[in-house]
Amino acid sequence: MKKVFIAATKQNDGKTTVSLGLIRNFQEHFKKVGFIKPIGQRYLEEEGQRIDEDSVLIEEVCKIKAGLKDMSPIAVEKGFTEKYIVKPNKEAITKEISASFKRVSQRQDLLVIEGTGHAGVGSVFDHSNATVARLLGSKVILISSGGVGRPIDEIILNKALFDKEGVKLLGVIINKVLPEKYDKISHLVRKGLERKGIKVLGVIPFTPSLSYPTIEQIVEETGFDVLCGKEYIKNHVSRVVIGAMRPANALKYIVDDSLLITPGDSEDMIMAALSCFRDEDKDRIKLNGMILSGGITPDKPLMDMLAKSGISVLLAKQDTYTVSSSVHDLTVKIRPEDTGKIRTVEKLINEYVDIDTIVRGM
Repeated sequence: MKKVFIAATKQNDGKTTVSLGLIRNFQEHFKKVGFIKPIGQRYLEEEGQRIDEDSVLIEEVCKIKAGLKDMSPIAVEKGFTEKYIVKPNKEAITKEISASFKRVSQRQDLLVIEGTGHAGVGSVFDHSNATVARLLGSKVILISSGGVGRPIDEIILNKALFDKEGVKLLGVIINKVLPEKYDKISHLVRKGLERKGIKVLGVIPFTPSLSYPTIEQIVEETGFDVLCGKEYIKNHVSRVVIGAMRPANALKYIVDDSLLITPGDSEDMIMAALSCFRDEDKDRIKLNGMILSGGITPDKPLMDMLAKSGISVLLAKQDTYTVSSSVHDLTVKIRPEDTGKIRTVEKLINEYVDIDTIVRGM
């Protein structure tokens, strides 16, 4: 059975997205592809068990059936680290990961192992990504995000930890490279890493739509109330506009599928936004959503207009700055229902990553 461990140089490099795309493409080469995320930090409650949300995504999208608990054996819940430091038990974690690994790898042609963050994550409880990769006897692919100097520095740093554990680096994938800098960065990063004896397996251009949240995701992550337009909450947001200026100036920044954040008593801003229509659909306003800050609900006539606008309107108790910061800081994860994003990811990996070289090197 072939194995590959997917790690990243830091958070939000797109590790799960790349893992998803790789698995979908590996399924064209292997009959049976399995998956495990030994240690997860963002989990969901499934049938009374804490399961890493990435395992849920992979199971549903890639139709991998191996038992969710085995696909996500260790969930780092709140207080996990503190309890471990007070009463460490390395053997118990190792045993649980090994047992789940044995079960999910049965009768598989390939097993994809997804790490958590950079090579050192998990060291606090004696199970860094580098340690787990060694435990499971897997080679590693490192994911880093666009740039030249910083990615190379981070890759070398992470490689050192894997080297220390005797884990071989299969190669690296550079993700989220700005299209206008793609040719330059691809050339330089390949040349720079080649000097260090590191193979570049792919360079993937940044695709903005993959980072677009839906209104529903914003509601789930922030807890804002839905005043109206609940039927539209699956619409995505391409741009966030802060209504903290004169309406005439703010409208310049509103594009199709925008989200407007404005105080609930800014009637002139709300009215102006409701009169801003799309170029290709004059019956539909440009906004996909609006967040009213300050806990202020507009008067009934304006609320009636909002209810008929065809968008989701949320109410937040916090001030405009706090609301905009919380939306900006959202971690947008691909969900099983994001079929358009999933197709995009699959296509990007197929087009920009050397799958054949990965398969030969495992």
